[in-house]
Formats: sequence, C-alpha cells, structure tokens
Amino acid sequence: MSLPEVLLWVQIKGRKLDGLQFRKQHPIGPYILDFYCERAKLCIEIDGASHGTEDRPERDARRDSWLAEQGVRTLRLRAGYVLEEMDGVLSMVRQAAKGELLDP
Repeated sequence: MSLPEVLLWVQIKGRKLDGLQFRKQHPIGPYILDFYCERAKLCIEIDGASHGTEDRPERDARRDSWLAEQGVRTLRLRAGYVLEEMDGVLSMVRQAAKGELLDP
C-alpha cells in the first residue's frame, strides 16, 4: 500500500469510522479495490499522479462503470488530498457512505 493508503487505512480499519467495516485490497470481479465497505456498497480509490496520464483516466472510467453496474459506488480521492486533509477525507467518506456524495 502507498503512504496515503496506509494513513487512510489507520483511520477507517476496525470500524473506527461510524461503525463501517472496510476491507483493504478487496477483490471484486477483475478488480482489486483499495478499500471496500459492503454495507455502504462503497469503493474508495486513492489516485496517485499516474491516474491522470496516458490511458489511465479511460481505464478508471471503465472500472468505475463496471463497479456501478454491480451496484458499487466509487469515491476517488487524490493521494495528495489524503496526505494534506485527512479530516476532509473522512468527512467525504462519511457522506459517500450515506449516499450524499458521488456522481453516478
């Protein structure tokens, strides 16, 4: 796991965030999700700089679309944001888990 992933994991593991159980490196179909909460049907992906280069945006869009077809919503967070604004990140995860955040 990358440093931003480790830092987020410390905050959400063991039902620390509103009692939500997250799994790290969770497999679904052909994909491995950074973090997944079954109860909220929520995937959290931490995107580093490479996610904005070459064909990565298109690959991420295909992945998110496939997950949506399975009923799983995806919250993508920039790695830099995780490093700089953990309180904001946790707030976004809470909102996303409640279905209050995320575009289809």
